[in-house]
This record gives sequence, C-alpha cells and structure tokens, in this order.
Amino acid sequence: PRARLHISILGFLFFAALAGGTYLSIFSLLSSSNGPVFGATFTDANVMAPILRISAVAYGLAAFFALVYGISGRIAPLIVTFGLTILIGIVSIFVPALIQKLIVAPNELVKETPYIKYNIAATRQAYNLNKVEKREIVVDKPLTASDIAANNLTIKNVRLWDRDPLLSTFSQIQEIRTYYEFVSVDNDRYVINNELRQVMLSPRELASESLPNKNWINQHLTFTHGYGVAAGPVNQVTPEGLPVLFVKDLPPKANVKELEISRPEIYYGEITNDYAFVKSGSKEFDYPKGEENVYSTYGGKGGVQIDSPIKKLFYSIYFGSLKLLLSGDINSETRVMYARNVIERVEKIAPFLTFDSDPYLVIADGKLYWILDAYTFSDSYPYAQEQLFGNQNVNYVRNSVKAVVDAYNGTVTFYQVDPDDPIIKTYVKIFPNTFRPLSDMPKSLIPHLRYPEDIFALQTAIYSTYHMDDPQIFYNKEDLWEIPSIPQEGAVQTGENLVMAPRHMIMKLPDEEKEEYIFMLPFTPRGKDNLSAWMVARNDGEEYGKLVVYNFPKDKLVYGPKQVIGRINQDPEVSKQISLWDQRGSQVIQGPLLVIPIEKSLVYVRPLYLKAESGKIPELKRVIVAYENKIAMEETLERGLGRIFAATDDQISTQMQQDSQTTTTITSTDMSNVNLFQQANDAYESALAAQREGDWAKYGEQIKKLGEILQRLQQ
Repeated sequence: PRARLHISILGFLFFAALAGGTYLSIFSLLSSSNGPVFGATFTDANVMAPILRISAVAYGLAAFFALVYGISGRIAPLIVTFGLTILIGIVSIFVPALIQKLIVAPNELVKETPYIKYNIAATRQAYNLNKVEKREIVVDKPLTASDIAANNLTIKNVRLWDRDPLLSTFSQIQEIRTYYEFVSVDNDRYVINNELRQVMLSPRELASESLPNKNWINQHLTFTHGYGVAAGPVNQVTPEGLPVLFVKDLPPKANVKELEISRPEIYYGEITNDYAFVKSGSKEFDYPKGEENVYSTYGGKGGVQIDSPIKKLFYSIYFGSLKLLLSGDINSETRVMYARNVIERVEKIAPFLTFDSDPYLVIADGKLYWILDAYTFSDSYPYAQEQLFGNQNVNYVRNSVKAVVDAYNGTVTFYQVDPDDPIIKTYVKIFPNTFRPLSDMPKSLIPHLRYPEDIFALQTAIYSTYHMDDPQIFYNKEDLWEIPSIPQEGAVQTGENLVMAPRHMIMKLPDEEKEEYIFMLPFTPRGKDNLSAWMVARNDGEEYGKLVVYNFPKDKLVYGPKQVIGRINQDPEVSKQISLWDQRGSQVIQGPLLVIPIEKSLVYVRPLYLKAESGKIPELKRVIVAYENKIAMEETLERGLGRIFAATDDQISTQMQQDSQTTTTITSTDMSNVNLFQQANDAYESALAAQREGDWAKYGEQIKKLGEILQRLQQ
C-alpha cells in the first residue's frame, strides 16, 4: 500500500502538471506564428483550443484517478483515462491539419478575415501606431520662389552638414590635442536670437587610451575629464567649405548667448570608461593653453568620498590596484568616480529597461546633460506581429522613460514619460523612488526632448505593412511599402543597397501654421522607386510623440529618392564636376539625399563634400537641388534654389530674413539676369583667386564658366 500510495501521488503530480500546462498553452495560441498573420488562426481558435481544453480536463481526470488508485487500489479508471489522453493527443496532431487543408485552405481569406483584423488592430496598438494621423497630399500647383521664401525657416535649417563628414571635420579642427576625441555628433534644436535653429553638437571627450604618457597617475588622477563641445548650425559654411561654429575652442567660446557654457567639464560620457579620483593631492588637468596647461580642482558632488581606510581598502580590491592604498595623493577629501560611461551607468541602475543606442548631449542653463531614451517591451502581446528590436524579437514596445545624466556630477534622474504603459507603471510601484513624473523635469531640458531614433525606425518598419486597413488588401499584400534603399553616405548597410535613415529637420508641415522640429522618413511601394508617402514624428510641446503620415495620390508620379539620385548622377553638369575633382586626386563624398517637404511638394537636396587625397578634412563644396524635372548644382543652397525657381539667391535670402507672413511674387526675367550677373562676378573672382594661387586648371575652369554665363546673358 505504501508503494502504491507513493506511485499514485507521483502520478497525481505528473498529470496535474500536464493539466495545468495544457490549459495555459491555450493562451500561447494568441502568439502563434503558424498562420497568415501572427496570432491565433481559424484552426487555432475553433479546433486546437477546444482540443486543448478537452486535453486539460482529461489530464485532470487522470490526476484524480491516480489518487483513487492510491487510496482504493482501483486502477481501471486511471488506465481508461490515460488511454483517452493518448487518443486526444493523436487527434490533436491529425485533425487540425485536416481541417486546415480541407476547410480553411480552399477559402482562407474568408475564414481568416476576423483574425487578420485582430492582428492589424493589436499590432498597431502594441507599437503605438493606432493613433497615426493620416493626411492626403494633393499637389494642385507647382512651387514658386514665393513658396520657398514663405518657408524661410525650413530652408535655413536644411541639414547640409551630415554626421560623418562633420565628425571628421570636428576631429581635425577642434580636438586640439591627441587625447581628446569627438565620438558622435548629436542633432538638436535651440532657440537662438529668438529663432528656432537646428544645431549639430559634439562633446569633446577624453580618450585616456591616447594619453602620451599613460601611467596610473595620469590615467586616474590627472586626466580625469573631457572639456566643452563643438557646435554649429546645420546649414552654414565658411568660404573655405568648413562648418560655421557657434561654440568652439578651449575654453569653449560661444558666439551666441543661448549656447554659453559655464560648466564645460565632462566627467561622464560615451567613452569615459576609466575610474577617476578627484579632489586628490594631484592637480587635475583642465585644458591646454598655449605652451602651458590649466589645472583645476573638482567642485561637485559626484563620486564616492574615500573618507575611511575601509573604503580605501574596498576600492583597492574592487579596482584590483594596490596603488590606491600606497598613493599619498588619496586623502579624506578624495572622491572616486566610476561607472562613468553613461550607457553603462543607467543600465546598472535600471537593468530591466532597454536604452536607445544614441544618447545625446544638450546645453541647458550653462551646463551639460546627457539625455537617454529608455524602452519597456514584451514579446507576448496577443496577436501583435513580432519584429527584431536591437538583438531581440519583441511585439510590444514603449518609450516610457527619459534618463538624464549630469555630465559633471554623474547624477542620474529617470522621468516617466508614458503614464499609460502598464509595464513602467508596475516598475514604478516596485521602485517608487526611482522614477519621477515628467512634470518634475527642469523646464530648460523639456525643449530638448527628441522622439527616439530606434523606436521610430521600428515603427516605420512595422507601418510599411500595417498601414493597410482592409483585410483583403492586407492578405494579398497589394499595397506593401518599404523604406527606400539607395547608395548614399551615412546610412545603414543592408545588402547591396543602403536603407535611408530617418532625419531630423525643422520645417512647417503642410496645413500647419509654424515650423517645428520633426523626425521624417519617406516610403516607396515595395519593388518600386516612386514615393507613396512620408511619415513624421513630431517633437515639440504638446505635439510631442504624435505620428503623421502624408499619402501621395496613387494616380500621380512623385519621384522617389532612388530616381532622383539616378537623375542627379546623369546630369551633365554634376557628372562633369565630379569627374574633374576625381581627376585631380580628390575624394568626392556624396552626402545623404535630403527629402525636404515644402508646402505640398518635395524638394531634394544633396550636399557634396570634397576631401584632398592626403587630407582628412571634408569641405562642403557644392549643393545639389532637385525639384520635379529640374536639377541645379551651386556653391550654396540659396543659389541652387534660385536657379530652380528663377529667382536670385539674394532675393531668396532677403525674403527669408523677412519676418512677415506675406510674400512678394517673384517674376523671372529681371531676377534671372541679376542671378547671371552675380554668377559671372563670382566666376571672375574665383578665376583671379586661382591665378594668384597658381592653380591654372581652376583658372581655366572658371574662365570657361564665365564665358558660358556671358553667352547666356547675350541671349
């Protein structure tokens, strides 16, 4: 009896576990990937789910009869029930397959329509796409110079300086010393002289591995921090083709008060991986000044004070260095800073969050702050389509948190920005003192919040399929979109072509009253090159986080990026100039193709950078402008627009400076003549400059250009 009871208890536990597991597996059907869409299908809901329920009951009965056997010794009911579970298992293998083949497959669309609807609705909800605003673009009239002038702030903020060329240029002209490094260029907006301006900003971080004398004192006590930033507008260029800088040099000098920095030291950054001791007996290097160096003493509250022998011993063991114990520079006032890489720092505090790959630095109240976007996610949202996000598959994601790191003190503050996300609401209850409401964020930081790049890329990838509402169109994949893939600089490599990356820009959206900071990405039909739509994520004020899609009419051809690039490459003027540069041994860097929505049309802009064969500084030399069938290449954006729209660059610049909502209609004849006179004068001046420098090839080129312009004037 004892052995029988023991066996019966084991049998009860075994069948009870099977019953519970089988019942719970019913819910896993909601995340099935066996059908035409993610989630339960007709067969899952109408065949597999009932079979699993019956199986769970059968396993439950088997568990009950296992106990009966242990108490009474009656084994027949247990054998019968166990045989029933085997029969049900066989049925669960063959019956669903037969139903799928004989009933569902011949009429799959009709049978699966309700489940396709569930999938569309759930996927949009899971990726926060259920509130996307759809607007139709009706191009009822061509753009004019007046339209260009009316969108002056958009033109002023066209991003001629791309990240990669600008990073190379910053590295050459602003690193100052070998132990400084610009790691990334961040895009943000600032109100400068009462005008919204798009700014590219890069922190000057300390690269400890590049120290000329890399010893323990230099690495951990003397060279402890980076210093300042390089920052400039996205669209301004010096006569030499270099970027105009709002903030430059050491110590940082700002020529606009909105970007003045009173605390330029960067103790916490993207490549700050070493621990550092501050307030020690060793002077901290601040920045170079001529033949001498400027030193400072840390005055903040960052790090941990080493005010006891026990702490000194502990950190000596933690860092694996006896030098901390033996150094006479470490005193009771010394503070140790570690976990100084901003991504590592926030991940240590909140390992349950996933952080965006692009932390960015902002200037606020004269101080430097890092802002990082954090996500909550799940892979178990019913009916929602899975998508790769980072290195994991997810089917629910929210940008629920913004983390702010003080670059001087290392203070980390987490702000809850999505009050409706159930996952972050749970974390807030578990860690009540970790998260603050967004209303607590300093007002100087609020205007610098950006819609995060990683989640926007994820949403656009999902929306390229899930913009379709009709289940029949969705099932037949009749209107699939894709993000354009073209050969261009600075995009993500995906096979033979390059996927266009989303771009920040300042522009006035169609039917809106003022310019705003947006994130934008176009769509093309799958396998086609013309444009079908473009999506924007809004970033400013109460509009933050709203997604808008602008659809083009399907009966009108709107050139897509790949088509525009093909036309640019075939343009005689462009190809001739690039060939001429290549023959001289210079490297031509073709910047990204910028899609600039103006009114209800699109203007394409592509910067061209030139880098000497032995040089490392890309210089912005030309700007290509394309609109409909017209292409112009000029030294400035204004001149390119002037050629396209039959207005002078001076007139466009003048009108762009007018703070008026009324614009003057531009006639073409006189304006074109003035434009040609200006071009002739520029060619003449360039020829004289080339003559003085002994560059006879350029001299001949400019004289030829002058002759062509004079012929056009005679006509």
